Amino acid sequence: MSQRVFIRDLQAQIGNEVTIKGWVDVRRDQGKLIFFDFRDMTGKVQGVILPSAPEAHAVGSTVRPEWVVEVKGKVNQRPERAIQKDKQNGDIELEILSMSVLAEAETPPFDIHADTREVNEETRLKYRYVDLRGDRLQKNIRNRAKIISYIRNFLSGTDFTEIETPLLTKSTPEGARDYIVPSRLGAGLFYALPQSPQQYKQLLMAGGIERYFQIAKCMRDEDTRGDRQPEFTQLDMELSFATEEDIMAITEQLLIEIVTKLYPHKKIQTIPFPRIPYAEAMAKYNIDRPDIRENKEDPNLLAFCWVVDFPFFEKNEKQNGTGGGLSQWTFTHNPFSAAKPAHHEKLMSSKASDADLQTITAAQYDIVLNGYEIGGGSVRNHKAESLLKVFEIMGYDSETVEKNFSHMLHAFRSGTPPHGGIAWGLDRLIMLLENEPNIREVIAFPKTGEGRDPMMESPSEVNPEQLRELGLIVNKK
Repeated sequence: MSQRVFIRDLQAQIGNEVTIKGWVDVRRDQGKLIFFDFRDMTGKVQGVILPSAPEAHAVGSTVRPEWVVEVKGKVNQRPERAIQKDKQNGDIELEILSMSVLAEAETPPFDIHADTREVNEETRLKYRYVDLRGDRLQKNIRNRAKIISYIRNFLSGTDFTEIETPLLTKSTPEGARDYIVPSRLGAGLFYALPQSPQQYKQLLMAGGIERYFQIAKCMRDEDTRGDRQPEFTQLDMELSFATEEDIMAITEQLLIEIVTKLYPHKKIQTIPFPRIPYAEAMAKYNIDRPDIRENKEDPNLLAFCWVVDFPFFEKNEKQNGTGGGLSQWTFTHNPFSAAKPAHHEKLMSSKASDADLQTITAAQYDIVLNGYEIGGGSVRNHKAESLLKVFEIMGYDSETVEKNFSHMLHAFRSGTPPHGGIAWGLDRLIMLLENEPNIREVIAFPKTGEGRDPMMESPSEVNPEQLRELGLIVNKK
């Protein structure tokens, strides 16, 4: 069996006979001559069956687009007049000597050569494996992989340790609604899928890891929109003995390198990234994720900025989850953030008034790109009494906090270093770098705007026996 040659490597094979394997991208039958464009994961090349290859001609006359084939042929240099300089492999052509069909294909439900963003999204997601064959999604998914690979190499080279944290965890009051998973071995007990690795990464700091990162799957049961869906991917980082400046500096360096090395055609508007206090952002832009581009018509202009000095608490009229009191206060980011050092005493005071609480500033920071929040983080509380105080302000009694967060409190009491971190929304970042309108265009198998997967037809009912094993009864009213 001849060794397969990738299409991108055919330039080095001029004059040689080779074997390629891939899809029929285009077929043009001109009678005596049958022309094909073939593609594999590395690119495309034109091939032709001449009258001198009757067996290949017989197979080629039956083959249709999207069929999977094995082709043996000779790589020829094109005549000068036939060279297409703007196309990959535009100066060569494969003279097809034989062709074998590896898999036939039904007619595709839509034209993958057109801009499939114009195709009904429900149809695209039902046949996502077809949609993925198009040039644009191939580029998006492969560039996503390059970005993640670059991140891994960068962080691994600066003493970070990559660690996977559990997907089956505990439901705790952190803000968004959890996805819950029933336990078969514990009747009436449930796991939760992680909204983020927030607690685990802080526990890793208690464990002496010091520098952690993860390309993490996160799940939140909330309404979807263009830059959000039920499951998404974060770059999660946490560092011990780090200040706000340390975390912001490494984030900025990594983002600059991703753009300059992988997207050199794009321009970063300002380096270092501007820093805008929250109060100024709200007063000037009326939003905490301002789009500060000088020219919003330029798709390759990237205006990063930091939004800093967030208020720790904001007014809240809703019930604070199971066991929580009806408090007028909730957190703006998450309950694990620390107050700015100058405001720590005010946070811990038993006599703090509403006016005092309104002025407490958290050691929080968001990284914003072209009007999208692409990351957020903070220096964390690393002492048990500070975390207890935050929950107390939000109306939780100590018994409820101990029940939900005893693992965090015990860890903090065991000797946990000061630490902080940040999480990037990788889907949003890649969406912006690829000039796409929503994150579904840069995710291999996304959900619809309603959180459904038309291809797998999920969510779906399960076998009644599974429900009985789990001790569950479904009320469809």
